[in-house]
Amino acid sequence: MENYTNTTEVITTPEKAYEALTRKIPLWWSEMFNGSSREPDDVFTIKFGDNIHKTFRVKEAVPESRIVWYVVDSLIGLPELKNQTEWIGTTIVWEIEKNENGILLKLTHRGLHPDVECYHICSNGWVQFINSLKLFLETGTGSPFTG
Repeated sequence: MENYTNTTEVITTPEKAYEALTRKIPLWWSEMFNGSSREPDDVFTIKFGDNIHKTFRVKEAVPESRIVWYVVDSLIGLPELKNQTEWIGTTIVWEIEKNENGILLKLTHRGLHPDVECYHICSNGWVQFINSLKLFLETGTGSPFTG
Protein backbone atom coordinates (compact mmCIF):
# COMPACT_ATOMS: atom_id res chain seq x y z
CA MET A 1 0.00 0.00 0.00
CA GLU A 2 1.10 3.50 -0.76
CA ASN A 3 1.84 5.62 2.29
CA TYR A 4 0.47 9.15 2.32
CA THR A 5 2.98 11.61 0.83
CA ASN A 6 2.83 15.29 0.07
CA THR A 7 5.61 17.36 -1.50
CA THR A 8 5.27 21.14 -1.41
CA GLU A 9 7.55 23.86 -2.74
CA VAL A 10 8.08 26.57 -0.14
CA ILE A 11 9.89 29.86 -0.55
CA THR A 12 12.05 29.65 2.56
CA THR A 13 15.39 28.33 3.75
CA PRO A 14 16.14 24.84 5.05
CA GLU A 15 17.06 26.44 8.39
CA LYS A 16 13.65 28.09 8.80
CA ALA A 17 11.79 24.93 7.78
CA TYR A 18 13.75 22.84 10.30
CA GLU A 19 13.08 25.44 13.01
CA ALA A 20 9.34 25.38 12.25
CA LEU A 21 9.24 21.58 12.51
CA THR A 22 11.26 21.37 15.73
CA ARG A 23 10.53 24.56 17.70
CA LYS A 24 7.45 26.31 16.29
CA ILE A 25 4.78 23.61 15.88
CA PRO A 26 2.12 25.63 17.80
CA LEU A 27 2.43 28.44 15.23
CA TRP A 28 1.26 26.31 12.29
CA TRP A 29 -0.27 22.99 13.52
CA SER A 30 -2.03 23.29 16.87
CA GLU A 31 -1.71 25.84 19.64
CA MET A 32 -2.66 22.98 22.00
CA PHE A 33 0.95 21.75 22.21
CA ASN A 34 2.77 20.25 25.18
CA GLY A 35 6.28 18.83 25.50
CA SER A 36 9.39 19.25 23.38
CA SER A 37 10.00 18.43 19.70
CA ARG A 38 13.63 19.52 19.37
CA GLU A 39 15.87 16.48 19.89
CA PRO A 40 15.75 12.69 19.43
CA ASP A 41 13.77 11.04 22.24
CA ASP A 42 11.84 14.25 22.98
CA VAL A 43 8.11 13.64 23.37
CA PHE A 44 5.31 16.04 22.49
CA THR A 45 1.53 16.00 22.28
CA ILE A 46 -0.75 18.04 20.09
CA LYS A 47 -4.48 18.29 20.66
CA PHE A 48 -7.40 19.36 18.55
CA GLY A 49 -10.01 20.01 21.21
CA ASP A 50 -10.96 17.38 23.80
CA ASN A 51 -11.47 14.40 21.49
CA ILE A 52 -8.38 14.35 19.27
CA HIS A 53 -4.78 14.08 20.39
CA LYS A 54 -1.53 12.66 19.07
CA THR A 55 1.67 12.00 21.03
CA PHE A 56 4.96 11.71 19.18
CA ARG A 57 8.50 10.66 20.04
CA VAL A 58 11.21 12.34 17.95
CA LYS A 59 13.21 9.52 16.35
CA GLU A 60 15.52 11.61 14.14
CA ALA A 61 16.37 15.28 13.92
CA VAL A 62 18.97 16.02 11.24
CA PRO A 63 19.37 19.82 11.00
CA GLU A 64 18.02 21.38 7.81
CA SER A 65 17.40 17.93 6.29
CA ARG A 66 15.16 15.36 8.00
CA ILE A 67 12.88 14.92 11.00
CA VAL A 68 11.15 11.68 12.00
CA TRP A 69 8.34 11.35 14.54
CA TYR A 70 6.94 8.04 15.83
CA VAL A 71 3.33 8.05 17.08
CA VAL A 72 3.27 6.58 20.60
CA ASP A 73 -0.34 7.48 21.41
CA SER A 74 -3.30 8.82 19.48
CA LEU A 75 -7.03 9.26 19.70
CA ILE A 76 -9.17 10.55 16.86
CA GLY A 77 -12.46 10.66 18.74
CA LEU A 78 -14.82 11.14 15.82
CA PRO A 79 -18.11 9.19 15.86
CA GLU A 80 -17.74 8.12 12.22
CA LEU A 81 -14.52 6.20 13.00
CA LYS A 82 -14.70 2.68 14.44
CA ASN A 83 -10.90 2.54 14.97
CA GLN A 84 -9.98 5.80 16.69
CA THR A 85 -6.37 4.82 17.43
CA GLU A 86 -5.09 4.06 13.92
CA TRP A 87 -2.17 6.47 14.16
CA ILE A 88 -0.49 4.55 16.98
CA GLY A 89 2.66 2.90 15.60
CA THR A 90 2.80 5.04 12.46
CA THR A 91 5.74 7.27 11.53
CA ILE A 92 5.85 10.80 10.10
CA VAL A 93 8.93 11.66 8.04
CA TRP A 94 9.70 15.24 7.02
CA GLU A 95 12.40 15.76 4.38
CA ILE A 96 13.77 19.18 3.49
CA GLU A 97 15.55 19.60 0.17
CA LYS A 98 16.98 22.91 -1.05
CA ASN A 99 16.03 23.92 -4.60
CA GLU A 100 16.39 27.03 -6.78
CA ASN A 101 13.29 28.75 -5.34
CA GLY A 102 13.64 27.74 -1.70
CA ILE A 103 12.91 24.20 -0.57
CA LEU A 104 10.91 21.12 -1.37
CA LEU A 105 9.22 19.91 1.80
CA LYS A 106 8.20 16.27 1.62
CA LEU A 107 5.96 14.64 4.20
CA THR A 108 5.57 10.87 4.27
CA HIS A 109 3.18 9.37 6.81
CA ARG A 110 4.21 5.71 6.96
CA GLY A 111 1.21 3.63 7.93
CA LEU A 112 -1.38 6.10 6.62
CA HIS A 113 -2.62 4.54 3.37
CA PRO A 114 -5.99 4.15 1.61
CA ASP A 115 -6.89 0.99 3.58
CA VAL A 116 -6.78 2.91 6.87
CA GLU A 117 -10.24 3.98 8.03
CA CYS A 118 -9.27 7.62 8.71
CA TYR A 119 -7.32 7.98 5.43
CA HIS A 120 -9.68 10.51 3.82
CA ILE A 121 -10.12 12.60 6.99
CA CYS A 122 -6.42 12.40 7.91
CA SER A 123 -5.03 13.12 4.45
CA ASN A 124 -7.29 16.19 4.20
CA GLY A 125 -6.01 17.24 7.63
CA TRP A 126 -2.41 16.94 6.43
CA VAL A 127 -3.21 19.14 3.41
CA GLN A 128 -4.72 21.77 5.69
CA PHE A 129 -1.76 21.88 8.07
CA ILE A 130 0.93 21.62 5.38
CA ASN A 131 -0.71 24.67 3.80
CA SER A 132 -0.59 26.37 7.22
CA LEU A 133 3.11 25.47 7.54
CA LYS A 134 3.80 26.88 4.05
CA LEU A 135 1.90 30.05 4.95
CA PHE A 136 3.83 30.35 8.21
CA LEU A 137 7.19 29.91 6.48
CA GLU A 138 6.40 32.35 3.68
CA THR A 139 4.52 35.06 5.61
CA GLY A 140 5.34 34.53 9.28
CA THR A 141 1.72 33.73 10.15
CA GLY A 142 0.24 30.24 9.95
CA SER A 143 -3.32 29.07 10.57
CA PRO A 144 -2.98 26.51 13.38
CA PHE A 145 -5.85 24.89 15.27
CA THR A 146 -6.62 27.31 18.10
CA GLY A 147 -8.93 25.30 20.34
